[in-house]
Amino acid sequence: MFEGFRTERIAQSNGVSIQTRIGGIGSPVLLLHGYPQTSACWHAVAPRLVAAGFSVIVPDLRGYGASDKPESSADHGTYSKRVMAADQVELMRHLGHQRFFVAGHDRGGRVAHRRALDHQDSVKRLAVLDIAPTATMYESTDRDFATGYYHWFFLIQPAPLPETLIGADPDFYLKSKLAAWSKSGMDVFASDALEEYCRAFREPACVAATCEDYRAAASIDLIHDAVDKDRRIMVPLLALWGTKGLVGRLFDVLASWSAKASTVTGQGFPVGHFLPEEAPAETAEALVAFFSADE
Repeated sequence: MFEGFRTERIAQSNGVSIQTRIGGIGSPVLLLHGYPQTSACWHAVAPRLVAAGFSVIVPDLRGYGASDKPESSADHGTYSKRVMAADQVELMRHLGHQRFFVAGHDRGGRVAHRRALDHQDSVKRLAVLDIAPTATMYESTDRDFATGYYHWFFLIQPAPLPETLIGADPDFYLKSKLAAWSKSGMDVFASDALEEYCRAFREPACVAATCEDYRAAASIDLIHDAVDKDRRIMVPLLALWGTKGLVGRLFDVLASWSAKASTVTGQGFPVGHFLPEEAPAETAEALVAFFSADE
């Protein structure tokens, strides 16, 4: 995976080191992964962006993959999207990029959303993949949502309940998530990528950190979102989603993002949740077209 990319471990001023894959030459694009994955989820998209003339930066979020997994705080702020977004701002500045394009899938999309609010001057264009805004999804909770995304409510239970249950068989848990949310079968996950996801999830610190990510989303992130509920993202926003997935079935994705951003475009693909792996060519094509419009 990621032929021609180099890997760097970049220390932040806050003491957290972020593992990052870097490739290509051109305008910078930051790709952020989601749960329960790592930067490996972009393995079929990132090279296509490089081929289109972009410099592509693909980090593991804090708590995930090979990045550091600091112990959390009582208010879960260590894994707030505000803090996770600040990691990426510093990462990109370290690499010499002051303004750049951002695409985030799943949790990475939520980090990207917060980044566009807190650091709007650094974001040229924003793409979010298979999510509606966090507050919108919580406010719309019903039986279908709670059934399909039960992990939103399981992972936020006090430690060590979810950590202990997941840790009993992390491979089974992780693969069950991938199988449930993909509508294209498990074969869409490259063996190297799947092994990387499993290897990361076998580490208890990763399981704990990813639970904290969700605990933050149900607490401090909602506080931050409430403060900013009337603020709009002013840069162009592209929303992509899987029409066979829960987000595509239960939410009007374009309408939900139009309530948060001034200029919204997007489309759905006939796949499930994992667009970068279920529809890599279509996802890359849409991102290249969207980001190239600002070139």
